[in-house]
Amino acid sequence: MKHFKQFGIFSFFAGAILIIAICPSCKNKVEEVKEVTASPQDPPETGKGIEFIYSDSAKVKFKLTAGRLERKDGDNPVTEFFDGVKIIFYDSDMKPESEIQAEYAIHYEKEEKMVAKNKVIVVNVKGDQLNTEKLTWDQQKHLVYTDLFVKITTAEETLYGDGLESNEDFSKYKIKRIKGTINRKE
Repeated sequence: MKHFKQFGIFSFFAGAILIIAICPSCKNKVEEVKEVTASPQDPPETGKGIEFIYSDSAKVKFKLTAGRLERKDGDNPVTEFFDGVKIIFYDSDMKPESEIQAEYAIHYEKEEKMVAKNKVIVVNVKGDQLNTEKLTWDQQKHLVYTDLFVKITTAEETLYGDGLESNEDFSKYKIKRIKGTINRKE
């Protein structure tokens, strides 16, 4: 038994010496390790059931929810939202001003632009509704726009056209090429 304990102590010290001898030769910079282990196909950040609240000066500006997201770093970082995305914009009193929904969206961080695609619906505080297949939100210019077909439904009429430009809360908009109008008379 005494011989077995000595062998165990010897093994422990031999292992420790081996580790000490090997470790100094393993000096890699964090950036080098990331280059070797990071795969360009694997997004660095993913999530499901996302809820993101953006505030400025302690005031909530908008809330974003999405089924799933993938954020990719690099020279042009982007965040993609899948399985439905919804953004609610709030006024200074925390009352909803407008809402955007889509099946998919992508946010280009450097450009400060978000593009929503597939069954895009925008509703403002008055209940006016925009339907289109692609909509770009330019956060720097506080502008929402598209060059695709749009349908706007208000309490009084339904407007059709190709292309639209609007402010962020969709309270003021301009259809670029109007195709038709249907007035409602009650």
